[in-house]
Amino acid sequence: MRPADQDLTLAPGQLVTCVVQDAGSGDVLMVAWADQEALDATRETGLAHFHSRSRDRLWKKGETSGNTMAVESITPDCDGDTLLMRVHPAGPACHTGEETCFGPRRFDPRPAVLAELADVIESRRGRAGGSYVAGMLGSARDAPQRKVGEEAVEVLLAEPGSPELVAEVADLWFHSMLLLARDGIDPLAPLEVLRQRRS
Repeated sequence: MRPADQDLTLAPGQLVTCVVQDAGSGDVLMVAWADQEALDATRETGLAHFHSRSRDRLWKKGETSGNTMAVESITPDCDGDTLLMRVHPAGPACHTGEETCFGPRRFDPRPAVLAELADVIESRRGRAGGSYVAGMLGSARDAPQRKVGEEAVEVLLAEPGSPELVAEVADLWFHSMLLLARDGIDPLAPLEVLRQRRS
């Protein structure tokens, strides 16, 4: 966990609500209770521990099911009476077998960073002042089309498994989104195609 998480201290006997969120998808997985003993056990093991009110004892998530949760961070709210625990789950969060205690996950076709990028692209449309994105959106189609081709070649030429490869793939994604936007298509439309293929 992050160093800042080590500063959290609860009063003796204090129970706080703990909202558990998937660190990868952002889905809220469950809500539980935590006390100082649970926080200490979580810090020591890196796995989510809570206080079971029904059994009045420390409870390690997954102690019987094996569906543990590796904790990435714990953040208190402004009043210090609720914690946000971001985790990487090793199986369903709910005792019913569902992935979350609120039912099946809802696949988000607009991952946050890509949605933000799509919004930035649209905000630059028609903007004066020499913006690269605005220039691409207002150009003849062959300009963004050529950039997609160039970035695809650079992906193929990048050192396998290198940071350069990751950067070139990012450039290819970005310029592919620009080309779609230039054609009047939602830059995130391919995500819906992937969602359909996934299901």
